Amino acid sequence: MTSASSPTLPLAEGPVSIGSFADPVAVDPDPPLLAALVAAYRDAAPAAVDPDLDALRATAKAAQADDDPLSPAADLPTLTVLARDRAVDALADRFHPASRLAALAEAGVWDLQTLAEPQPNAVLAGQSDGCVLVAAAGERGDDSAAAADRGPWCRIGVDATLRDRYDALLADAEAVRLRTPSRHRLYGALRERCGDGVADDALRLLDEDATGADPLDRGGARVRTYAAGARRSALDRDLRRACEDAGLGSSATFTRIKKELVEAGLLGTESVSQPVGRPRKRLVARGSLADASSPTAALEALRETGLGVDGSA
Repeated sequence: MTSASSPTLPLAEGPVSIGSFADPVAVDPDPPLLAALVAAYRDAAPAAVDPDLDALRATAKAAQADDDPLSPAADLPTLTVLARDRAVDALADRFHPASRLAALAEAGVWDLQTLAEPQPNAVLAGQSDGCVLVAAAGERGDDSAAAADRGPWCRIGVDATLRDRYDALLADAEAVRLRTPSRHRLYGALRERCGDGVADDALRLLDEDATGADPLDRGGARVRTYAAGARRSALDRDLRRACEDAGLGSSATFTRIKKELVEAGLLGTESVSQPVGRPRKRLVARGSLADASSPTAALEALRETGLGVDGSA
């Protein structure tokens, strides 16, 4: 795979390379700054942080060849992030931004830690250099992660000892628990248990209308993933276990989703005999979901039921 470029953050005096800081830490970023830091890493290594379907397929082949599936991430500078819950939640309540956060954490590129108390200013610091970051035109405090492209930020001061001031906070901080899997993790789990077809269709359906007015949340991602399994006639147990393996949701959650899809007339099951043990249940798409010839049509079939396949779940 192609080596990653250096992630850079837009500042008023010009972009700064995060890798230019030794053992860098970002302290108390507001939601737009946190989103901009994620975007910097995504732009530097999209195949590791926000892979498209082709990249995920290539990753799967690399894994089969005992290659490192996240090799672009190996070239990225590691970053410790001390962030308050409000900043993390602004990204993590939407599936796609949350999956990028998860990719950075899963690859060991980001060490995302919870910051209990607000700090006077956001800080970006390394072992021998550090600065305060403030938003231009007094815009700090805007909680909209969608404003991440508003930059640049202003770099205030240069302080070689700035990072040392946060050692105590870092020692006491706890890792942020992200409840959304990365695209790599979800695709890999689906592919391993259900096959290429289910994994491909799930990502296509998750990416359908990705820029729509209602951002996809974790609940909507669960419904879309289960519906993709139905469209490909996955075994119910295998699909549930794949979603649990990935960390997308519990078996009880998918029991509820299955029930809702059945009641909406979009899903049925059929028995599949086994050489040993009880027959297993195969999912079968019904109604307009079975008739859908594309991810667009499948999403429309789901939306017609009001099951919450966008940001309303």
